[in-house]
Amino acid sequence: MIRITFRMAAALALALLLAGASSCDWLDDLSRADQDITLAQSDKPHDTEPQVTQNEMDALVAGNSAFALDLYQALRIQDENLFYSPFSISIALAMTYAGAREETELQMGQVLRFSLPQDRLHPAFNALGLELASRGEGAVAERGRRFQLKLANAIWGQRDYTFLPEFLDVLSVHYGAGLRLLDFASDPEASRLTINEWVSRQTEGKIEDLLPPSSITPTTTLVLTNAIYFNAAWHYPFEEKNTTEGAFHLLDQSQVSVPMMHQRESFAYAQGDGYQAVELPYRGKDEATTDVSMVIVLPQAGRFEEVAGSLDAQKVQAILADLQPQAVELALPKFSFEASFNLNDPLGALGMPIAFTGSANFSGMDGTRDLFISDVVHKAFVAVDEAGTEAAAATAVIIGRTSVETPVEVTVDRPFVFLIRDIPTGAILFMGQVVNPAV
Repeated sequence: MIRITFRMAAALALALLLAGASSCDWLDDLSRADQDITLAQSDKPHDTEPQVTQNEMDALVAGNSAFALDLYQALRIQDENLFYSPFSISIALAMTYAGAREETELQMGQVLRFSLPQDRLHPAFNALGLELASRGEGAVAERGRRFQLKLANAIWGQRDYTFLPEFLDVLSVHYGAGLRLLDFASDPEASRLTINEWVSRQTEGKIEDLLPPSSITPTTTLVLTNAIYFNAAWHYPFEEKNTTEGAFHLLDQSQVSVPMMHQRESFAYAQGDGYQAVELPYRGKDEATTDVSMVIVLPQAGRFEEVAGSLDAQKVQAILADLQPQAVELALPKFSFEASFNLNDPLGALGMPIAFTGSANFSGMDGTRDLFISDVVHKAFVAVDEAGTEAAAATAVIIGRTSVETPVEVTVDRPFVFLIRDIPTGAILFMGQVVNPAV
């Protein structure tokens, strides 16, 4: 029997392998709160039977996993907690990618690890979402938790702005997302609050204020959003009576006291150079079904940076392949936290900087070269306790226009030089400086 006590370098919750679902709302119906929002839906309905080969599905999942680990390395800071949904980010950026062309499309595809051409990529995302939706059908509640994975997409466009029908068709057919019309130009703050309220609803109130103040401006043209909500009971719940205070060892050699959950059970387990790994399944449709799991990679004391820094898609796949049933005495901390990111710099550093500049080409959205990504924002929440795990995340890709100039702030509140000139001839008539206008 192997005893695993989750000391710091701790619980690197490597991945919530969200491979199951009970609900996948690709087309989120307007609620009462949305009744004043005009929906410019494509006349093409959501395709609920996409024709996708297994090879295409495998290619999509492999690419998404590679991007997930690339992003982990870009986001992680050694001594800070981290939690995000690479799946949510991939979906939001895939919808954006539908309008990318030329070098912008090439860079985005490489960073997001999209190996399928556009006409096969979006059907594959659709098929994956529908596959997830089938996982938890008929799931029963366990300790008050019913297996859930809810996905919702929505796009928000400037009222009276013309988007290409082909772009809207892709989002409707493959992502179930209709275009909701807002007036960013006249009332950016009200638009921001409307989108944030939708995100909160889709995530059961766990993701609030996804779009921070001033993220929506009068030049915002389009916002593409994805929300994901997960709630599931452990297949082998922890007994609350066994939870005790225990030491959690931090990277700086200090320690804190935290509630540690305990149980002895047969889990899938692996160990390698510098780490142990254990897989905790969630309960699915019944006691025999475990489509979803949490995999935890625990570096040896003093080797956190070495192990965490080595994680890529290939290393993770090797760890997962090594997992074998093993009696495990498990001690796992209860934890709950949220994290938020602006992904502009990480995505740019990974290799798609052009999308965030005036040189971007999103002509597949509107037929012009005026659009660029102004911000990619992401927010996530996770809570792990004796009964199971609740997690939520949301991503927004904010598209701005380069053709409408953002005002440059000039506050003349310090010494300055000035001149008075004749414009036709260029002759300088007067020149001076002001160092104290109060004299």
